[in-house]
Amino acid sequence: MYILHCDNEFPRWREQARQLLMQAIPPHAVVWEEPGHGQLFGNDASLAEPVVRPSPRVPPALLDALALAAQYRVVGRWSLLYCVLWRVTHGERAAMLAGDPDGSELQKRIKAVNREAHHLHAFVRFHPFMGRSGLDYVATHEPAHDVLATASLHFAERLGRQRWLIVSSRDAVWYDGQALHYRQPCPADWAALAASVKDANDPLWQSYYSSIYNPARLNPKVMQGHMPLRFWAGLPEGRMIPWLVSRTRAGAQRDGQAEAVSAKAGKVIRSPKR
Repeated sequence: MYILHCDNEFPRWREQARQLLMQAIPPHAVVWEEPGHGQLFGNDASLAEPVVRPSPRVPPALLDALALAAQYRVVGRWSLLYCVLWRVTHGERAAMLAGDPDGSELQKRIKAVNREAHHLHAFVRFHPFMGRSGLDYVATHEPAHDVLATASLHFAERLGRQRWLIVSSRDAVWYDGQALHYRQPCPADWAALAASVKDANDPLWQSYYSSIYNPARLNPKVMQGHMPLRFWAGLPEGRMIPWLVSRTRAGAQRDGQAEAVSAKAGKVIRSPKR
């Protein structure tokens, strides 16, 4: 049995998997232990054995799929990836497709990772941090999967040279205006920076959300599908949602936004005389 560690790093796993394939070691003979779980089966088996076959040729599409699925946070994630890789490089290309049991699990993980990346883009709330510690904005976010290092490039493409920090309980990313820096675990000083501005400008976010909220179109099931409950506590507007829903069910849904509109000052426009 080969007991390996890759510290949940895809490049390291990829190199280990390449060595395993070159030595013709099948999936059932390999176990990747999780970081911090200790030695469950004994010491690492060495991969420094004579190579019995040339370096395998792997389809680029498969490598991209494996890199995405590797971000799915679950015990045993690396074993499934190696099983799919082994099968494809041995002629079973269906192993990466949804119609295959292994391929179905692979595609399910990719879908979940892509959705979590979308959640990151939609639910990060940056707080201004001007003139301090070389930062312009700071945010906190708790993704369910390990998407922070890759999905946060979305903000680098949209915020230009502005410098920002996103912190989670597991890891963090800092963009210095030119390059993205990823750290796991999250450095204590980065976490302290994020904590120092948490809730700093919540009234602005709450005012914005309350102004775009339309009680006439309330659909709690659809709302929770787009904004899962697990994000509510970490969003400034999330604390307002139960109150808004309660108020809507008490009659605001019937009136739509008429109450807010009627409270505004205005003028009467009279029709011209004929």
